[in-house]
Amino acid sequence: MVKKMLYNWKYWWRSLHNHNYFIIKLGVSILLVGLAFMLLYTRSTGFSSVTDTPFLENAQISPPPVFPLISQENVDGFPSVDDAGKCNLSIGDWIPYQGEPIYTNESCSFIEDHQNCMKNGRPDTGYLHWRWNPHGCKLARFDPDRFLESMRNKSWALIGDSISRNHVQSLLCILSTIEKAVEVYHDEGYKSRRWIFPTYNFTISVIWSPLLAKAAIFEDMNGVSKSEIELQLDILDTNWTKQYESFDYMIISSGKWFVKNAIYYENNMVLGCHNCPKRNFTELGFNFAYRKVLHNVFDYIIRSNHKGMIFYRTSTPDHFENGEWFSGGACRRTVPAEEGEFGLSEVNKVLREVELEEFEKASAKASQNGVNLKLFDVTPLSLLRPDGHPGPYRFFQPFAKDKNAKTINDCLHWCLPGPIDSWNDLLMDMVVNG
Repeated sequence: MVKKMLYNWKYWWRSLHNHNYFIIKLGVSILLVGLAFMLLYTRSTGFSSVTDTPFLENAQISPPPVFPLISQENVDGFPSVDDAGKCNLSIGDWIPYQGEPIYTNESCSFIEDHQNCMKNGRPDTGYLHWRWNPHGCKLARFDPDRFLESMRNKSWALIGDSISRNHVQSLLCILSTIEKAVEVYHDEGYKSRRWIFPTYNFTISVIWSPLLAKAAIFEDMNGVSKSEIELQLDILDTNWTKQYESFDYMIISSGKWFVKNAIYYENNMVLGCHNCPKRNFTELGFNFAYRKVLHNVFDYIIRSNHKGMIFYRTSTPDHFENGEWFSGGACRRTVPAEEGEFGLSEVNKVLREVELEEFEKASAKASQNGVNLKLFDVTPLSLLRPDGHPGPYRFFQPFAKDKNAKTINDCLHWCLPGPIDSWNDLLMDMVVNG
């Protein structure tokens, strides 16, 4: 109840402002301060057991500037209405669904082995039978036939890291129930790819650009790095910018990669770093770099005069419990979480705070320039699905030889089929009603 009252504080205050009731204003202000203190105390004594993501064990956060109150509301308290008073599709709960998934791991050939939970031996299937139910909104299921018809002669691109690739596979699986996509391009490492639906002349691309800016990355296939990332904060990654104008729709995202150890450059000079104790560089914190890059990304979008539709997808939380990915952390739950059961980790709060603040600043300017920029906020609904990750079933039949075998868990990516399929329900609504 306290949370709900706090979420609606802006609505109350506007209403009071329209009536010049000074005494009432004063009373409400005192009440809000008291409620805020109660909520702060409750949160400070009830931290979630969820730990940080696989890359965050050495995360350092630089001291942030003072932000307006709306920032904290958006970071940890997901409001049920947006600033225009419209229903927020991202706020709701997961409800039981008796039907079957629109595709299976056997009917879809686009699922990456690491996300093919059923093939890899996951024994439970209850996680497949839930639907996202926004509060006060009517959200239809994704209609692949209608979507393809509306996308004749159009092109989509999903730009970002492995979560974008995870999402592309979900979208391809759903659409291929109507017509199977044909791959027409891939780079050497199969990280950037493009498919076409021939009947509709509709293309979907995934573009690998985990930091959205120019970066030298020194990792092997297992994510083991021999040196810090060298990130050019002031130069955007041409992997996506050189193709930007050719797409009608884009979903751009980043986040988790900024928490990795990195050296930051600007004007080809070392500016500082994140977590580089062996080097004589200024520690700037990953949030400094994330804000800088996002500012440049949004500035590029605003100035582009692009006439399509551009989404910025918020970063997704992980659900490691009782340790990190490298220290026995796991995600063994088989049902969605209740509201308030999981909270964003401190690192994820910072990522989200930067995303929402930078998007809010960019949104008004984009609108003035006629650029259709939208926030694709999947954080709240994803936070409630600790049951939707591969866990140990990132690997093929991990317990076939030993039921007590020790294995690394993947509590960041999503099983296919799985909760990530519901992202497309929101996406279609935003495109159709956008």
